[in-house]
Amino acid sequence: MNATSKPSSSILHQPKAVWAVAFACVVAFMGIGLVDPILPAIAHDLQASAAQTELLFTSYLVITGVAMFFTSWLSSRIGAKKTLLIGLGLIVAFALFAGLSSDVESIIGFRAGWGLGNALFISTALATIVGAAAGGTSSAIILYEASLGLGLAIGPLAGGLLGSISWRGPFFGTATLMAIGFIAIVTLLKTPAVTPTPTRLSAPFRALARPGLGILAAAALFYNMSFFVMLAYTPFALVPLGLSDAITLGFIFFGWGLSVAVTSVWVAPFLTARMPRTRVLWCVLPLLALDLVALALLVDSAVGLIVSVIVGGLLLGILNTVLTESVMEATDLPRAVASSAYSGVRFLGGAIAPPAAALLAATISPAMPFWAGAITALIATAIVIIGRKHLRRADGATEGALEEAEAISLGDA
Repeated sequence: MNATSKPSSSILHQPKAVWAVAFACVVAFMGIGLVDPILPAIAHDLQASAAQTELLFTSYLVITGVAMFFTSWLSSRIGAKKTLLIGLGLIVAFALFAGLSSDVESIIGFRAGWGLGNALFISTALATIVGAAAGGTSSAIILYEASLGLGLAIGPLAGGLLGSISWRGPFFGTATLMAIGFIAIVTLLKTPAVTPTPTRLSAPFRALARPGLGILAAAALFYNMSFFVMLAYTPFALVPLGLSDAITLGFIFFGWGLSVAVTSVWVAPFLTARMPRTRVLWCVLPLLALDLVALALLVDSAVGLIVSVIVGGLLLGILNTVLTESVMEATDLPRAVASSAYSGVRFLGGAIAPPAAALLAATISPAMPFWAGAITALIATAIVIIGRKHLRRADGATEGALEEAEAISLGDA
């Protein structure tokens, strides 16, 4: 049993500042799935190809991933609150600019700026919630992942409803909600009296040399490829089956995101209370691969794709929570450094998947992206299993003095 992962009954009894950050997290994660239902509409109205339209994900995720390596350096110098507010301000500005754009190239560029704001906000928000929430690390991470799940659920729904009016609507809606989040954090999140110790610019990169964090980051790289194959490519797989309007796609991916939220909050803690975190990963990652195989085999069935996507959301919710908990427990690094290193690698995996999926579909077959996603899920499984001896701390075990010294030496190299 992994006692450290058992959720506390105080998860809903949090300071107002934590709820303010959590609300902003929901809106930030809405930005990931927001464009999902309007991808076909943008492609049609702006005369863009599927590969070009998928770059709305890639530009956003590449900049998010790269920038996340440097967020801990910035937040340790100007403080978490200022970093969060700068991130939110950038999201408001670039979401507004994207909504005012008249060509797909401009939207791709503004989504990149949006990604910079997202990186500053998301990485710092995770460390802020973990540091300020009541109920311990596990409860804080469950709250964070619940925000992620709700954002992934509401994002496509809002994108679908607003996108049925105009593809510009979701961008303006996000700018408005993020402005509300900005005001909430200004008023409710207090600036700590103690200035944090500045971290070195290279700290997240050196952190990846620690075996536990490096292994989990590598697994997350391939896992996120599977994640974004499902999220970004499935709308295009549904178009030939007559499901191309924004509202329909919005409701489908609302169900997917709601599944992510449900298992993040209830199923993941249930499993990690009864078995080590790494064993949960060994069990659920292969199930994700099987679900992607089902998507590949059922690519000509609308019902089959919808059911498989919802089932995939259930599995992704478990994996998101367990991977994040594992990262936060795998080392004794500062939370912000561990979050920056892990999140940077993870989002780069997500950046690769959307254009690669569109290319595979165009050159081989519509089912090929799902087959590729199944393979990357199995690679993630293999990485966790092969590196299991370095993940004992993630399971709640205490490292021996020699192992800890070796890890520190590697991290400082």
